[in-house]
Order: sequence, then C-alpha cells, then structure tokens
Amino acid sequence: MSLSMKPLADRVIIAPAAAEEKTKSGIIIPDTAKEKPQRGEVVAIGEGKVADSGTLIAPR
Repeated sequence: MSLSMKPLADRVIIAPAAAEEKTKSGIIIPDTAKEKPQRGEVVAIGEGKVADSGTLIAPR
C-alpha cells in the first residue's frame, strides 16, 4: 500500500480489513447487509506528542 499521508503527533492510520463476502456455510452476503469491519491493520504511527515541559512522549 502506497502511503502519501503521515500522521501527526500521537495519531494512528489504520487500513480497515476486508469484509467477508460469504458465511461459513457458503451463503453470499449482499452489500446492504454487510457490517462495518471492526478489525484493521496499522499502517503508520505518528512520532509522539510534545509535553508541556518540551519533551517528546513516544507512543506506546
């Protein structure tokens, strides 16, 4: 995946996982009945947040 965006501060970019097309029993799910994916892959993480004291707090 080509990434042209870079997250700022403590932000994260997540690519959603592909939705299932069929059930385990083989029934095809139409587009109107599909649920939003709850899983994804972390693509990029920002450098961290600057504290009031000026130090950089890295994401965990």
